[in-house]
Amino acid sequence: MKYTKSDLKRQLQDMGLQGDETILIHSSMKAIGSVEGGADAVLDALMEFFRDGLLLLPTHTWKTVHEEQPVFDVKREAACVGILPNLFMRRDGVIRSAHPTHSMAGYGRAAKAYLAGEELCNTPCTPGGCYDRLRSVAGKILLIGVGHERNTYIHSVEEVLNVPNRLSAEPMKLQVIMADGTVRDVYMRKHYNPDQPHISEDFVKLTQAFLDCGAAENFLFGSADCILCDAGKIFEVTRHVLAPDPECLITCREIAEDRWKY
Repeated sequence: MKYTKSDLKRQLQDMGLQGDETILIHSSMKAIGSVEGGADAVLDALMEFFRDGLLLLPTHTWKTVHEEQPVFDVKREAACVGILPNLFMRRDGVIRSAHPTHSMAGYGRAAKAYLAGEELCNTPCTPGGCYDRLRSVAGKILLIGVGHERNTYIHSVEEVLNVPNRLSAEPMKLQVIMADGTVRDVYMRKHYNPDQPHISEDFVKLTQAFLDCGAAENFLFGSADCILCDAGKIFEVTRHVLAPDPECLITCREIAEDRWKY
């Protein structure tokens, strides 16, 4: 089946979304399937639907900005998280934050203010930063064709909860070339765990907990299986599950159901 822009907007409406939300979208264009107009039509649908809200997409560069390549150019550095973020951040009216490894691009209501100051962060998802702020603005997270292994917001929850063994002991020295051409030196710790090189892969252990507790619902967007999350509820469920054993997502093979049945 080939989807149209109208089909995609209708599916967003079927999720119960109004279009005025602050929403962060992680996506797989391949999972969405065949769309009339391709990736640009997908972005058109999202930007038109959320024109009265704030649409956010991650534009991460952690694969290409690090100790060996320490310069992040806000205007030129490609994102390492798929085609839609790379097309989105180059569109008129889209603002990109200046976080050197975990930048975010936004379009719509107060995007510039929401994304300001990220170059001052010293961790990937610093408490008070643009990921953490999702819960204070009743934000949503929509995972399109990906699971919680791509839900960067959970990293911010772990940072707020001060979960041990999630960050490198020493920071990297990086440079940020701002949109106006000025250069800033920044010091950034990175995600690190001695036993799990890809920490987010274990976030999927919370999938059923989020569904059972009403923090997430399953939908379709195009042909992609989607998970629509409430940021505030994701925070509360994660905090509840981790409270007795903060490192359980990595150290336990699975999370027992009685950990979230409350």
